[in-house]
Amino acid sequence: MSSPLPSPHVVRRGEGLPLLIVHGYGVDHTMMLELDDAFADQPWQRLYIDLPGFGRTEALPPPGGLPEYANWLDQAASTLIGDTPFAVAGHSMGGLLAADLLHRRREQCRGIALLAPPVLPDRDERTLPDAGVVHDDPELMASLEEEDREVYEPVSVVRSPSNWERFRRAALPGIRAVDPDATDRLDERYHLDGCVTDYLADYDRPVMMVTGKQDAVVGYEDQWELSRRLIRCTFAALDRSGHNVHLDQPRVVRALLAEWGALASGIEDPGESASRDTRGGP
Repeated sequence: MSSPLPSPHVVRRGEGLPLLIVHGYGVDHTMMLELDDAFADQPWQRLYIDLPGFGRTEALPPPGGLPEYANWLDQAASTLIGDTPFAVAGHSMGGLLAADLLHRRREQCRGIALLAPPVLPDRDERTLPDAGVVHDDPELMASLEEEDREVYEPVSVVRSPSNWERFRRAALPGIRAVDPDATDRLDERYHLDGCVTDYLADYDRPVMMVTGKQDAVVGYEDQWELSRRLIRCTFAALDRSGHNVHLDQPRVVRALLAEWGALASGIEDPGESASRDTRGGP
């Protein structure tokens, strides 16, 4: 008899319809908490979930590959949201899993937001920019502890005290809590039967994709080509941004997420509503 799958560790914020928020590879839910202000005035209960082997959710048993993560997330959604309408957002691998969840629950899902999603599973097939560091700060880098510098340096395209502080706050807790056995199993089976392009085909509810112009992990051009084929999609490729696009350009990403969240929640014209609030009258 197989052992039960691990229960998800979840951090809840706000009230309303469920918005499931899924982090990427090698971090935990803390990575996504930087986005919470985008939804603070919207009718969403944000569910920040730790994937198995990351943060405070126990690892999956073998084989523990990406197909098993997708099945686990669907089971977790059954427990957390049942048949209630919901929306989903994900970063990197979390975006791929979010798209798979949408595919399974298409009629139930009101919208999807993807941050730096891997559109093509095979890295060798991706169109990647010749990215480098846009802004360096040798003094900052020299001041970091070696173990911190080793994880920050490869993913930072804008090296500044404020960028490092966001990375330290959002990424380091999850990086330090990773179960290495879980990531080894995931690396061995990092594939799904479908891809984001398949999962979003003919989806007619709000989609948002935000990418980094200097993202050398998943790029931005494949995502742009996908966005052109979608019925409803807001797309952005942000300069001075790598794979952690929401840490590199937090204000822009939060503004885009707020617009998407309002549309997915059913507000007909969120832009008009915001402009009226700013003017203080009709």
